Amino acid sequence: MTTEKLSKKNWFLITLFCFIGGIAWNTENMYFNTFLYNSVYGNASEAAMAGAMPPELAVANMVALSAVAAVLTSFIMGTLSDKLKNRRLFISVGYILWGLVTAMFGFITKENTARLFGLSDEAAILTWTVWIVILMDILMTFMGSTSNDAAFQAWVTDVTPAGRRAGVETVLSVVGTVSALAVTGVGSFAQAGTISYRVFFMGLGFAVTVCGVAGLFLIKDPPRTVREAASGSGYLSDLVYGFRPSVIKNNPRLYLALSAFGLSVVGFQVFFPYLLVYLQYVVLPDNGGVANLLRPSVIVTAVAVIGLIITAVLLLLRHASKNKKLFLASSAVLMTAGLFLLSASTDIHVILIGVLPVVVGNAIINILLGAAIKDFIPAGKAGQFQGIRMIFAVLIPMVVGPYLGGLASGNDPRTYPNELGVDTPVPSKNMFLVAAVVCALVLIPMFFLLKKGVDVPFETAALPEATDE
Repeated sequence: MTTEKLSKKNWFLITLFCFIGGIAWNTENMYFNTFLYNSVYGNASEAAMAGAMPPELAVANMVALSAVAAVLTSFIMGTLSDKLKNRRLFISVGYILWGLVTAMFGFITKENTARLFGLSDEAAILTWTVWIVILMDILMTFMGSTSNDAAFQAWVTDVTPAGRRAGVETVLSVVGTVSALAVTGVGSFAQAGTISYRVFFMGLGFAVTVCGVAGLFLIKDPPRTVREAASGSGYLSDLVYGFRPSVIKNNPRLYLALSAFGLSVVGFQVFFPYLLVYLQYVVLPDNGGVANLLRPSVIVTAVAVIGLIITAVLLLLRHASKNKKLFLASSAVLMTAGLFLLSASTDIHVILIGVLPVVVGNAIINILLGAAIKDFIPAGKAGQFQGIRMIFAVLIPMVVGPYLGGLASGNDPRTYPNELGVDTPVPSKNMFLVAAVVCALVLIPMFFLLKKGVDVPFETAALPEATDE
């Protein structure tokens, strides 16, 4: 086992940029959807709804196009960051622009669209506004994928010794969860109308921009990045490196880990884009509203589930890297079982209990397979493989998952009336059943991966140089 350690400064930067990046990504993944439902479609007339795309299709289109943008950006900018030997600039400038684009969402309204394009037809105004949101989401994805997916993830691979990667992935997972909870806490006020979406988007965008400015002064590329990036191959050759049959043949564990990881994310994306809308318009009404959720039995169940999740995370921190086969073999089973439970009922007690295996199973997969993917990437190719990683982590899941969730929900006739009384479709608990079936398929590539082994011998691992920064 390596004795190399991450410096305190790099630990701080990994935590900071993961947390702030998580805020931006979770704002996009969770609240752009509710923004469409509540703000853009929320007060639309029946004529406008009839002439525009349905909200569930708008969400699916936004998620899919964003995924395509994320993958293309990661390929182009990740490889470019390898060539230019400067991840610091990509991360910092990217975060600055990422925050500015996020803030701009606060100014997207149907009224502004009508004034900007001189429109008067309600259906046209709604349609143009929806597409403005989608196109701005693509622009935000470009900034986020450049700075976070392409540059930051490659930088983490560069500065982390191989023996520390499982621990770093655990921290990234925990910090990512905390950022999601932070966004959910603040975003719930926007979703409920307590604060405006403009204030919400501008506040979070400001935090991301400030983080990017700090990165200009704090982030440094390790010497190894500069040396190994100086290859004689051309940019276009590097761009398609990960697609070469010889590369795939020589790195079977990398592609098996990517396949297992990708299937798990597909399962997650079946329900995740619709989750907050499902909670707002299905779970809350079925359980008697917010006031009824404060009864003792619900509070006790919620506290117990939170306690068990924290305990599980602590166990992961201590034992996951030492028992990878055991933890990985159980992860897909746990997540699948939890999703089946979520598909069985809208009762809040069942949902809280079902959340436990889903969260824990998903955390195991993210931590151990995330670390394995970094371990199996050929030395000096971290930037080039971010695009390949994004195909499995983003493109396939975010194109396939939301459409599967939409199809599952489309069989449910349940709707809710918007502010003008127009019936609007809502997500169905059937989406969890589809997600469970997808997650069960994770066991196929995981079986072959475990058979080949998930540990990387220390002497063959791609190690960054130690740093005293």
